[in-house]
Amino acid sequence: MERPGPPADAPRPLPDLHALELLVAVAETGSLGRAAARLRISQPSASARMRTLERRLGLHLVDRSTSGSRLTAAGSVVTDWARSVLAEAAALVEGAAALRSRQDHRLHVAASLTVAEELVPGWLVTLREHAPDAHVGLTVTNSWGVIEAVRRGDCDLGFVEGPRVPDDLHRSAVGRDRLAIVVAPGHPWSRRRTPLTGPELADTPLLVREPGSGTRETLEKALRKYDGIAVPVLELGSTAPLRSAAARGVAPAVLSALAVREDLESNRLVEVAVDPSVPLHRTLHAVWPKGRELPEPALHLLRVARSH
Repeated sequence: MERPGPPADAPRPLPDLHALELLVAVAETGSLGRAAARLRISQPSASARMRTLERRLGLHLVDRSTSGSRLTAAGSVVTDWARSVLAEAAALVEGAAALRSRQDHRLHVAASLTVAEELVPGWLVTLREHAPDAHVGLTVTNSWGVIEAVRRGDCDLGFVEGPRVPDDLHRSAVGRDRLAIVVAPGHPWSRRRTPLTGPELADTPLLVREPGSGTRETLEKALRKYDGIAVPVLELGSTAPLRSAAARGVAPAVLSALAVREDLESNRLVEVAVDPSVPLHRTLHAVWPKGRELPEPALHLLRVARSH
């Protein structure tokens, strides 16, 4: 006997997937009680769930008796449809899991120039060993560009070399660096026997990185008590042309010791000693927004960066 449903023009509520699972289980076990046991629900809950399904569909689906439960003709048809619906729902869940896995393993990183050029490649090699499914997209900019990218949510994790990290960001130290004063082998400073003083460095026009870079901020902070840096000879957003200009004898350059390591080893550039009272050392930091959990690949990369 069919049960009256809602008016024909009324929107019908969709059946619950758990109720469809119950209907299929009744068909396969021949008993509402055994179907309830399979799905690990109580028999009263199963009975209520089946009544709700019948009411929503406006159909009598199961005949119950002391010997078991039997599908009605309508119940058999609906059960076939239910199997198709459940199969599609399972495919949806599996597909979503696959998309989530792909998304979870896509890591967006922003790094300041020195960190990106000198440290990130080695970190990524190690990351690949520990998390082979991680796929990393890297944006290279200066330290304040990294901070803004992190704030906007354009990246999961940032790496900066500047001395200031805003209070709205978490930070974790991942290494140390220092600024090196480098000149061409024929420059007068290459033959100095005494370290450069703070006032001398502040009064000399230099080759420097652009404002907003961690290197520039570290230098400006170090020379603040000497009235800051002189007007630069050249300021650029990358290290390569500054190294080349210094090697040609244009002027002394102030760059990361990491960035000029190979130039010093090959004697293309000479490092000039600086008085220890001039604070040219700095800490490299990983940064991410407060209140936001790092995805698993970002945690892997952070651990790698800390351990190198």
